Amino acid sequence: MPVFIKKVFAWGGLAFLIFFIAFRPDSAAHTFKTLGAGCMMILQGFGDFLTTLMT
Repeated sequence: MPVFIKKVFAWGGLAFLIFFIAFRPDSAAHTFKTLGAGCMMILQGFGDFLTTLMT
């Protein structure tokens, strides 16, 4: 993929993120909270796996 297209998608994504946070702060907070909880569940799973592996 050409560099120009990657830059357009990156800047477009950043613009959408700013728009989403500015005009829908409650939805944005809920979305990021859900994503954070999902990441924590994944990391907890890795931690449990490594703990079980080491014992």
